[in-house]
Amino acid sequence: MASPPPPGIYVPAPTFFSRSIPASPTAALHLPGLNPALQAQHTLHLARSGVRGLVLAGSTGEAALLTRAERKALISTTRQTLAEAGFHGYPIIAGVAGDSAQDAVGQLVEAAEAGAQWGMVLVPNYFAAAGRNPNYQQGLVEWFSCVADASPIPILIYHYPTVSNNVSVSMPTYHALASHRNIVGCKLSHGNVSAHMQLAALAPTHNFHVFSGLGQQLFPILCGGCHGAIDGLAGVFPKSLVHLFNAAWDFVYSKDGEDNPGGRSARLLNVRSLQLLVSRAEAFIEAEGVIGIKYAVGKEIFGAAPVGGEFEGRPPLQGGLSHADYARWEQGVLADMRELEASL
Repeated sequence: MASPPPPGIYVPAPTFFSRSIPASPTAALHLPGLNPALQAQHTLHLARSGVRGLVLAGSTGEAALLTRAERKALISTTRQTLAEAGFHGYPIIAGVAGDSAQDAVGQLVEAAEAGAQWGMVLVPNYFAAAGRNPNYQQGLVEWFSCVADASPIPILIYHYPTVSNNVSVSMPTYHALASHRNIVGCKLSHGNVSAHMQLAALAPTHNFHVFSGLGQQLFPILCGGCHGAIDGLAGVFPKSLVHLFNAAWDFVYSKDGEDNPGGRSARLLNVRSLQLLVSRAEAFIEAEGVIGIKYAVGKEIFGAAPVGGEFEGRPPLQGGLSHADYARWEQGVLADMRELEASL
């Protein structure tokens, strides 16, 4: 039976570009190409900070702006970077998006060839308006089953309503898909904690792990039986998110201190305070998205105001934040996160 990704904090890694490296073979478009050196630096910083694994070529990774060849190259070079640094077998989840089942399978085949162990497949959404049709949910079951049958690696269902045309996925649909031998979990990028908890209840019998895309609800969903988060803030403050996960997981599952109510209360207060810091900082991710994440990586991890386009996206995400825009955040909700990160 296929295994799901292990519990923990995963980073939906940004994809870094360089204006000095043309995006071959489309140099005539004057697009910046992949920046493997900067990608490697960020990758190793995350792995050495305790992050459990990476999602490559996902929504934060600007997958919609990459060719399939670039997606494969991104995964392959990251796998090589990790192996050369001694992180053999480090978990890599490949983002997969496409309404054509054939195209989704093609991406999964290429991801497996490049070294990914799992694929995270976005819910098909072009015909979301058809969701009012009572047959649509069965269509989703058939679509995902078809893709999973042909995929050389296990897959997770990725439900992100904001980028998925607000298509819905019903609980019966999830239950049906969780029984598939090659569907091993899901990422839910929405705030419906009830859905997280209902799906987490499948884990003991269905080999199905549930991850949230929102770090601001990490502690509550771990209490409900979920397995971690795939969270953009962790790409900026990885040690802090890992610290919160470890403290929350320990509180939920460790029996230490059960005979000492005072000790358990202190642990609870610690997890609550960590979650509060993270929840406040997640407002930055909500407001600034991929552009903000890249700018913050440059400033917080590489220690300098991002210049020269290395921490910008491809059009239409070029430009980055202004120093003034970021100052408002770094003097506010990010200040406490910087202090916590530096202490770990």
